[in-house]
Amino acid sequence: MSTTATPAAPAAERPVRDRADKFRQVKLVVTFAITFALVLWMAISIDNSDVLFLNAPSPDLEHQPEPFNGLRLVWIAVVISGIALAMAAFNLVPRNGWALLVYLAVGLSFYVAFTIWYYADQDSAVEAWITNPLPSMVKYSPPLVLGALAGVICERAGVINIAIEAQLLMGAFFGYVISSLAFSNGVGMVGAALAGVLVALVLGLFSLRYHVDQVVVGVVLIALALGLTTFLLGQIPTQQENASLNTLLSDPPDPLTPIEIPGLSQIPLIGRALFNQSILVYITLLAPIVVWFLLYQTRWGLRVRSVGEHPKAADTVGIKVNRVRWQAILLGGGLAGLGGAFYSVGSSGSFTDNAANGQGFMALAAVIMGRWHPIGATMAAFFFALTAAMKDDFGLVTKVPSELIAVAPYLATLIAVAGFVGRVRPPAADGQPYVKD
Repeated sequence: MSTTATPAAPAAERPVRDRADKFRQVKLVVTFAITFALVLWMAISIDNSDVLFLNAPSPDLEHQPEPFNGLRLVWIAVVISGIALAMAAFNLVPRNGWALLVYLAVGLSFYVAFTIWYYADQDSAVEAWITNPLPSMVKYSPPLVLGALAGVICERAGVINIAIEAQLLMGAFFGYVISSLAFSNGVGMVGAALAGVLVALVLGLFSLRYHVDQVVVGVVLIALALGLTTFLLGQIPTQQENASLNTLLSDPPDPLTPIEIPGLSQIPLIGRALFNQSILVYITLLAPIVVWFLLYQTRWGLRVRSVGEHPKAADTVGIKVNRVRWQAILLGGGLAGLGGAFYSVGSSGSFTDNAANGQGFMALAAVIMGRWHPIGATMAAFFFALTAAMKDDFGLVTKVPSELIAVAPYLATLIAVAGFVGRVRPPAADGQPYVKD
């Protein structure tokens, strides 16, 4: 009688994790733990659970601040942030696009908890109320969204556009001047877009024709735009020097007014934010869809992406590389310049020195955070716009120093880009000039 030995089953191999994956887990655990601790502390420190909420720009006969149990929402935020912390601790946070939902849930949990804690337990005679943040977020979005889309188009074509800040500034200034001279906001918006195109012409001239480092050109253009707009603003004549010109530039048309879309503007929470805005905001809301269609559904968009990834291969099939790059730069300049119109014709009707105030850099951060995709960059820009809107919405309460609220957008930008973007790959030929053999 003979027996046959059965080979032992191989031991299951444990998946090998690289250092980047381990570092990602540590980063998420630390961040989520801090968020959980802060949200928990807010929940414990609230004494009076009722806060006021107003779903309107200001109180009137139909809309009055109404109390609601905010503490309940804070505890829900504690649970959500705790679940996210547990997922991070056990390395269960997805590594694909679903991870964005986890980040979004944690971010919203912190925002809701902070807002309710901020407005709770007020000891002033008149109690301030929470308002819907979406209208303010959308109102602040044009320079960030249009600037980010300008960056996406340029960098998809292989040109680094650091000069978004300059295009916003020039768009704001010339939008103000031209709208005042023509006494028309529409003409002013066209002038703002053309000012952005002018900056793009200089960027293209030095980066595509003379092959100067594109980052250096962008930085120089920002300094040039800041100095030039300050100089030109100072050259506006006084009443004694030139009465007629002073009158023209001192009496601009009223800023863009909201255009209410009947029916849609009455949708709870989002109606007033999306369907009761100015024409500039409506253009901003449509622009990401148009840019996505241009880049991913048209032959021109395919050419733009091909010259940004492999210009030599594009050239071998007959694509004029630098011509396509010029088109992308000019289109991006027009979009960013139009976004700059927000600071003049879109808001106050006038121009203040350094009106952009770093928003162009935040738009550039949105490009990276959105991974050079128009929809992703738009979502990132809206996130930054939400943090910018906090300065207005939180100004009536002084529980946190106003200076800290003012730096919140930049702090959020730093945390988002440095902490959660992770490994991203720009277009392969981004920043590389192309010289035909």
